[in-house]
Amino acid sequence: MDARDRLITELRAHALVIGEVVLSSGATAQYYVDTKRATLRPAGFKVMGELVAGYADAWGATAVGGLTMGADPVACSALAAGADVKVFLIRKETKAHGLQRRVEGPFLDDGDRCLVVEDVVTSGGSTLQAIEALTAEGRQIAGVVSVLDRLAGGADAIRAAIGDAPYVALATIDDIYPDRDRP
Repeated sequence: MDARDRLITELRAHALVIGEVVLSSGATAQYYVDTKRATLRPAGFKVMGELVAGYADAWGATAVGGLTMGADPVACSALAAGADVKVFLIRKETKAHGLQRRVEGPFLDDGDRCLVVEDVVTSGGSTLQAIEALTAEGRQIAGVVSVLDRLAGGADAIRAAIGDAPYVALATIDDIYPDRDRP
């Protein structure tokens, strides 16, 4: 079983929740995929790290991160898997005290190529906020990796924002919950 298949197995076993929920986009869904319930376990964290570190290397990324909470474990897993990258976390708003930073972690250099990561993509809103914060600071986007894409249009929005940079979902809702009711 390859790394992607192992991740899908972990997500199916630990992350899929059946029942009505309100998503961060405000939309209502009949299921939820709480990736952290799978990826913050040893097996899920390890395989996620292998996959993200592989994309960071393949795309020449020197820094990995995204909007805080969704991106935190994804970015840190790449570091734990041995990726030679800086990890950054983006706040929703600039911090009002201390160094007054929005992008936390090691300072990013002008030449850093940023791999933006996210746990779940629905509309792509959190990923787009991360991309906007990085580009406002003049950073290059090496690509975007999500752990799970709900196939609800977010990929198109992300691709429109990153131009020629690649977007990859490690898994989609079709992999995790193929028997769901579809709109």
